[in-house]
Amino acid sequence: MSAESSNGAAPLRDRLRAALPTAMKSRDKNATAALRSALAAIDNAEAVDGSDMKAGAIEASPVGLGTAERPRRDLTEADIEAIVRAEIAERRTAAAEYAGRGSSADDRAAALRAEAAALEAHVGG
Repeated sequence: MSAESSNGAAPLRDRLRAALPTAMKSRDKNATAALRSALAAIDNAEAVDGSDMKAGAIEASPVGLGTAERPRRDLTEADIEAIVRAEIAERRTAAAEYAGRGSSADDRAAALRAEAAALEAHVGG
């Protein structure tokens, strides 16, 4: 999905991918972790369920490179934004649960809030 969104901005996935090397170069652990996690969640959402595939006799198996592959799901820009917003919400919820439980828990809560903020910078609000 490389088409630009209706407002002329680059698609969210592309913005996240572009931000990852920048976060890595600046050694921003929180942004790097959040961006990697969000991109992985998007990739996972595109995966198809292969549970209906049954093993059988080898002579009945498809032959050749890629013959047993299935096309991935096509996610809309709204689907991708919903996934990233869910990632943000998960971090905010976890940060709230960690808050006030001692210094190491408070540090983890701060890291989760920083990860959420790093993702919010790409989706807005």
